[in-house]
Amino acid sequence: MKYWSIVKSGLVRKRARTTLTILSIAVAFTLFALGRSVAVAFTSEVDFAGEDRLIVSSQLSFTQALPLGMKQRILALDGVDKVVYRQWFGGTYIDPRNYFPKWPVPNDFFDVYPEFKVPEEAKEAFSRNIMGMIAAKDIADKYGWKVGDRIPIIADIWPKSDGSVWEFDLVGTYEGGEGGEVYFNWKYFDEARAYENGQVGQFAVKVKDASQAESVAKSIDLLFANSSNETKTSTEAAFARAFAEQVGDIGFIINSVLAASFFTILLLTGNTMSQAVRERTSELGVLKSIGFSDVTVMSFILYESVVLCFLGALLGLLVAASLFPFFAEISISFAGEIKFGYSIIISAFLVAFLTAAVSGVVPAFSALRLNVVDALRKN
Repeated sequence: MKYWSIVKSGLVRKRARTTLTILSIAVAFTLFALGRSVAVAFTSEVDFAGEDRLIVSSQLSFTQALPLGMKQRILALDGVDKVVYRQWFGGTYIDPRNYFPKWPVPNDFFDVYPEFKVPEEAKEAFSRNIMGMIAAKDIADKYGWKVGDRIPIIADIWPKSDGSVWEFDLVGTYEGGEGGEVYFNWKYFDEARAYENGQVGQFAVKVKDASQAESVAKSIDLLFANSSNETKTSTEAAFARAFAEQVGDIGFIINSVLAASFFTILLLTGNTMSQAVRERTSELGVLKSIGFSDVTVMSFILYESVVLCFLGALLGLLVAASLFPFFAEISISFAGEIKFGYSIIISAFLVAFLTAAVSGVVPAFSALRLNVVDALRKN
């Protein structure tokens, strides 16, 4: 940059203020990178590429139950390998703060989820014990559960027909998968619950060829079209997003929060640049008096604003990149797989440029209109 030394002198004139401004912008762009990665996941189209497992739920709502008898009809379709089912259980373990997902499932459920490393003896015990439970090892360790313990769960969605508390026998633990979850024996759940016996929440369908996942999904939905139980078949990632969006439009909420934070940063950067121009009125007047044009002096202010925003954006992206593996692991349970792609980086720098331009235009225009005589008189 031809006039970098002049721009640099303006930035380092108040080092503390410049540093704090850059750090504030960095925080905003850290949130932007992480937030946009989730927002993109919630607003992107469903991609069936490479998926060998599909989730079939009701077209009306994922809370709407489906008849268990649909399993055989789905299993008969070309391209379908295995079909299992599950139901969201809810419930509370001692205290509502002790949250973890709970699912009643059939004995062959883990055949469709090979990433869950379940010991064979645990699978056998699960099939033999009607009150059996298999829990993620992390969950068992957290609450001090041991194999053989009887675990009470207080019902909320699914009360027992006799009004008693649900109790399950821990028959084993598993490792792997995307998060800590607990699985109950379906037969016990279906026989003991007070209502909707013979109904399931969703079907998990394993396809024979991942490249045919989209066509299999369309076949399933077409099979039940115009029936009393129309279905919506999607990938697991898409279902997880739909599940999370029961509280609202997550993508819109995240984008709104990001917009509000950047409006604040816009005001902060604009105030910083305006204050810098006021403090350097005489200096800018000197520059004009020795031959620098009005437009050139104006460009100095805009350059300073751009440097501030770009340094903040770069620092924020670096922090976001370092935090992203941890953040992705947390968010995968509700947003599916998220990516820190080039589109996030490019959009961050575009936003940084826009922020710099908008926040710098008013102080830059003030510098443009600055009269040399008035500027030097203030010295």
